Amino acid sequence: MKKTNYSYIGIAFVLLVFGIIFIPRIVDRISNEDIIRNESRSDFANQNKSESSDLAYIEINGNAKKVPDFSFTNQLGQTVTNKHYEGKVYLVEFFFTTCPTICPRMSKNLVQIQNVFKDFEDFGVASFTINPDYDTPEVLKAYADEYGMTNPNWHLMTGEKEAIYKLSNEGFNLYSAEESEAPGGFEHSGNFALIDKNGFIRSRKDAYGNPIIYYRGIVSEEEKVDDDGVEEEISALKEDIKKLLNE
Repeated sequence: MKKTNYSYIGIAFVLLVFGIIFIPRIVDRISNEDIIRNESRSDFANQNKSESSDLAYIEINGNAKKVPDFSFTNQLGQTVTNKHYEGKVYLVEFFFTTCPTICPRMSKNLVQIQNVFKDFEDFGVASFTINPDYDTPEVLKAYADEYGMTNPNWHLMTGEKEAIYKLSNEGFNLYSAEESEAPGGFEHSGNFALIDKNGFIRSRKDAYGNPIIYYRGIVSEEEKVDDDGVEEEISALKEDIKKLLNE
């Protein structure tokens, strides 16, 4: 019996020494954010790390197409440049306020998209008028109010006609032109360009793996298809905006 008691006393003594020597060291390592805490934080960071989406970059001669520098006046009379959109995902369109055909449809679709992303401070729209002689800041402001364009990152811009047309036809390759025989006196693309936070034009790919480049802005999500059987792409655009916001 005495031998057994001595064995228990010996084990207890070893545990006591271990506690005195090693437990303070372990506590000290934890309090100083050593290995255990660092590993936990690292795992959390990895779980929340954003990843690149599957959206394609639009390439010209092997180089990713980026929004060129621009500077125009918005509906509030403020100077707006491409720098204002840095760090934001945004859509680009070319339109004019007196357009009797596709512009109202495009505007309604953009407002619908705006409302979906109303809680995202890093989402915006850039609308450039192709009739700057008529579309003054005051006219653009009235148009924005009429359609409910409330996003503070939605700038309706006017400026020098030559600069706007160069931006449209060369900067984005979105066709715009004065045409006396066209309804309203102008022709332009009914498409939207999708821009990522770094200023690159992005899009999803088609069934063959090629970028669709732009998104149809005329047919609404509710319509599904227009009278010519052209399918809407607003729903796809909203999905792709979400992807870029998460990049």
